[in-house]
Amino acid sequence: MVDDPSAGRISVAFQAIADIHTGQCAGYEVLARPAALFEQPFHIESLIALEIEVRKVAGRQAELLPTLPNRLLFTNLDCRLAEVCDDIIAANQEYLAPHARQLVTEVTSYTTSPADAQAWVNRLRGNRGLVALDRFGETPRGMSFLLHCDVDYLKIPRSYIAGVDRLARQRLVMSQLVATAHTLGMQVIAVGVETAAELEICREMGCDMAQGNFIQPPMLDPTQAGIQFERVETLARNDRRHRLVDNRWIDGQLDLAPPLLVDTPMKEVFAIVAKDPSRTLLPVVDHNGHPLGVVREQAMRNHVYSAYGKELIANRSLGFSLRSFLERCPIAALSTPLDRLLALYSSDENADGIIITDQNRYRGFLNARSIIRAMHEKTLARARDENPLTKLPGNDLINDHVAGLLAQGEPAVVVYLDFDNFKPFNDTYGFRQGDRAILLFAELLRKVAKPSHCFIGHIGGDDFFVSLVDSRLSEAEAMIDQVIEKFRSDAESFYDAETRQSGYMIGTDRDGVERRFPLLSVSAVLLAIDEDCGGCSPDDVSRALAKYKKQAKTSKSRRVVGRLEGYKTPISDLALD
Repeated sequence: MVDDPSAGRISVAFQAIADIHTGQCAGYEVLARPAALFEQPFHIESLIALEIEVRKVAGRQAELLPTLPNRLLFTNLDCRLAEVCDDIIAANQEYLAPHARQLVTEVTSYTTSPADAQAWVNRLRGNRGLVALDRFGETPRGMSFLLHCDVDYLKIPRSYIAGVDRLARQRLVMSQLVATAHTLGMQVIAVGVETAAELEICREMGCDMAQGNFIQPPMLDPTQAGIQFERVETLARNDRRHRLVDNRWIDGQLDLAPPLLVDTPMKEVFAIVAKDPSRTLLPVVDHNGHPLGVVREQAMRNHVYSAYGKELIANRSLGFSLRSFLERCPIAALSTPLDRLLALYSSDENADGIIITDQNRYRGFLNARSIIRAMHEKTLARARDENPLTKLPGNDLINDHVAGLLAQGEPAVVVYLDFDNFKPFNDTYGFRQGDRAILLFAELLRKVAKPSHCFIGHIGGDDFFVSLVDSRLSEAEAMIDQVIEKFRSDAESFYDAETRQSGYMIGTDRDGVERRFPLLSVSAVLLAIDEDCGGCSPDDVSRALAKYKKQAKTSKSRRVVGRLEGYKTPISDLALD
């Protein structure tokens, strides 16, 4: 057994943990170096000394970390010390607490019984601490820990993340794991994110935070630890835009009554319930706004209405506190899609609603009736605006989308697409064939456009709208060129062999004169929106697109490109090769 664990060999690194919805740093995990040091067979006393030394070193280094108003510090605790961790908890408070809004202790397993493990978790939660279950699925008792212990965070390890963007089965497992954690009232941290594709999937699965080398590798120099991560923010910006409508529905239904602090005296709790009998469920948070669960008035009722019940509960010497009645509750971020919220609520038959967070702090409570009402109103609104033929968003949703782009001041490319020679085609072959051409084009757009970066709308008739966010203009041009060429090729199937061979059809123009018309094709106007176009309106975008429409139809490439700012002159008019 090793007796001298440190002897000046210990250093620490800090790895950032980012809010997956904003790119802001939520906190840092303290990583001891060398990591292999903890794998040696220490005596318990030596292991305790080692853990305390790590915290001393981390405390000195944490003074140099960038200033964050709500910084979390995550530290690991060896499960072998479950029964003798008082000195380590004291070290947390002495060396680390001054440098963090909140301390989060990461645990992986337990060595005794589930009941003892919960008692251990409760001790770690003292002094406003939080607990994370780390390396879930990689340790022998990780599942048992999840089943029997109330923890605040679930950390999904790299073994779940690697390849999640390529393997459908892995995505299914991970999505169920994230949903289970949220149903149990935990927030989820994806660990070991190495690529943009992995991060995007983690966000789509509903993870709340992420860490990994793609965001920032562990930093031995604390002054180099990040505060805001552009890679995460860029990907998240895209996602937020697609969910703005859902966010508005959710925000409009939230119960914004202030939650109770976890150390609120029971006399005050009784007074709140007595003042407002309709509040049968009380959300509870710690002093940093982190949601801990809910207290049901029904759970206190047996004590309250018994002889001297209120007095007994209010007597602190008997050990009753708000925590005595605390129950876990499903939890979700404000940016969570409504359909996922509905699924989350449905997965817990005892749930009265969902706690909603914003930037990992309590925002409000969404009860069952509000979830159903928001979903119903959203469905009705979408049905009213949705094009009945293609089922694509119509003008109202397109305008909302463009207004959101301009309000957020983000670079984008918006595209207006219009069929060429559609009227003579429709007049000659009939409206049903015309509808088939429109459906063909709508399906083509769905296949070519990436959902995470594109918004597709149907203005009406043969007019369509596409926006591409955080994409280079050259990428947008390449995509639209593909759409133009693919539609030209596919649309030939609507004509007989002779017409396809000749390259034109015989039809009647607006004056009733019979003449030749080229076969169906599509023209496009691409409009680049710069970051400084925040003062523009959707009407400005519409006018700019309309200005270029005629040029696009006479262009050899069937498209023209311009900019919203100073858009009087196109910046390019490139022919297809």
